Amino acid sequence: MEVRLTFDLMEVEKIPIERLPGIAQIQKLLTKYYERKLFAEVANSEKIPKHIAIILDGNRRFAEQMGVDRFYGHVLGAKKLEEVIGWCQELGIKHITVYAFSTENFNRDKEEVNKLMNLLAQKFKEVAKDPRVHKYKIRVKAIGNLKMLPEQVQRAIDEAQAATVGYNGHTLNIAVGYGGRAELADAVRKICERIKNGEITPKDVDEEMINNYLYTAGLPDPDLIIRTSGEERLSGFLLWQSAYSELYFCEANWPAFSKIDFLRAIRTYQSRERRFGK
Repeated sequence: MEVRLTFDLMEVEKIPIERLPGIAQIQKLLTKYYERKLFAEVANSEKIPKHIAIILDGNRRFAEQMGVDRFYGHVLGAKKLEEVIGWCQELGIKHITVYAFSTENFNRDKEEVNKLMNLLAQKFKEVAKDPRVHKYKIRVKAIGNLKMLPEQVQRAIDEAQAATVGYNGHTLNIAVGYGGRAELADAVRKICERIKNGEITPKDVDEEMINNYLYTAGLPDPDLIIRTSGEERLSGFLLWQSAYSELYFCEANWPAFSKIDFLRAIRTYQSRERRFGK
């Protein structure tokens, strides 16, 4: 007895491709293959940035798209940062500066700010005991007007900084209570105090001296600044230090920022010719 199977092609075409048998697995394999291929391409380049900075944008929008509480987006964003630090270690990127909380963010809903402060305190405490931080000798530093932060956050920051103060292999700067203009004002204020005390004269003030009074003193300026969520502005982030940084804007919201997004940003940086005004 002969059995014939017939298909209605019109009906098959109506099925979303992601629902076809095995498609999800195939897509996952192809994504993994592309990620490895991209990593090899980026890692084999001589132009690995020494310092990258990231504006962690889109936590709340991601949560809204997921249909969950906004705060959950910040929790996922904190987990994403841990992933990205690992990706930087794989490529040998020495310094990372991330924009986690600006001075303007204090104007948000009070309940949201309080939850964020609790999350920051928790994460800084975890960093102090994280075996990966000690394995790679990552020096953790909070930059910004830390006096604006609640006491519990300040204590947690002190704990993380004290636990890593002796490390010089890698640096993780976390900008909290940070504003670029405020950073410059602080630097100018300290220099003015030295002039007032007769320690230096106005003629002594140059770019190097200003650099030495910035929150990032001792580090090279960021080679690459990445901003997620599709916004294309710096929002006051590292105004002085970003003078010759390469900028990369990514559409993905921060919690959805993938390793492929990260590697594409590095590859784009590698494809550019940096002239430094020459």
